[in-house]
Amino acid sequence: MATERMEPGPGQESVWDYPRPPHVEETSRHLKVVFNGVVIAETERGKRVLETSHPPVYYFPPEDVRMAYLHDTRGSSWCEWKGRASYYDVIVDGGEATRSAWTYDEPREGYRSIKDHVAFYPEAMDGCFVDGERARAQPGGFYGGWITDDVVGPFKGPPGTAGW
Repeated sequence: MATERMEPGPGQESVWDYPRPPHVEETSRHLKVVFNGVVIAETERGKRVLETSHPPVYYFPPEDVRMAYLHDTRGSSWCEWKGRASYYDVIVDGGEATRSAWTYDEPREGYRSIKDHVAFYPEAMDGCFVDGERARAQPGGFYGGWITDDVVGPFKGPPGTAGW
């Protein structure tokens, strides 16, 4: 798989210009998540985590998430930068997406601003939107990046990219 940086066009960002370790920044972009026909999260007060070779991961403040649809689930994962993530199943009117959202209850230093914020896997939802554009899922199923037309790769995630 090619790792050559794609040159961004006007109004675009290259994920190869994002930092490592990752950086958290506020965003006022209109973010929305829909599952089983219901808007379960919507904000203009989100955060985005930017990391080399990854499309942005968007985090929603818990006040802007319909938390009644999120149910704690077993298991966790570890990020060398952010710490331990815990997961939610999303259940709406009989539809269920297992381990489709996550949060950091006690993020590590430098990532405290995403404490208790919620991120969603785009491939598990009906739609994840940035300023009305439907985001595409970061390849591979493990990472939760949202790919929009203003971000260029190549993106980490597919087979053969684990060492990036």
